[in-house]
Amino acid sequence: MSLVSVKTHFKQWNRENDVMAFETSNATVEQAAETIGVSPARIAKTLSFRGEGDHAMLIVAAGDATIDNKKFGIRLASKPECFPRVKTGHEIGGVCPFGLAHDLDVYLDESMVRFETVFPACGSKNSAIELTLEELSEFSFAKEWIAVCKA
Repeated sequence: MSLVSVKTHFKQWNRENDVMAFETSNATVEQAAETIGVSPARIAKTLSFRGEGDHAMLIVAAGDATIDNKKFGIRLASKPECFPRVKTGHEIGGVCPFGLAHDLDVYLDESMVRFETVFPACGSKNSAIELTLEELSEFSFAKEWIAVCKA
């Protein structure tokens, strides 16, 4: 169902037909990179974290990036605590900032700015879309670009 919600989300920009579906799983960064034929760094992975209270936030980062605990704490005033049961409506391996089941704060990490385009998942573990950074920001309704990953 989540692939459907993502395609519905992309209809507002007439981009629903640009969602790619694959016969093989691309649930990990490495699998997605191999399936699409790009470097793992160009896979835009979506990570979920606990924000204030029980509110969750999503951070989209380059596939080769890892969260820097100190930067995260300074920038977001909290410890980076994973929030695996966040209700995105997407299956594990397909979590993305599009077509979410609930309103969540979305941040884009600056680890992606070295690329013209990136490939986020689209709600299932065998889907993706190629987006420019401007499109990723617009389509995800991101709050802002931040720097919380290790260089």
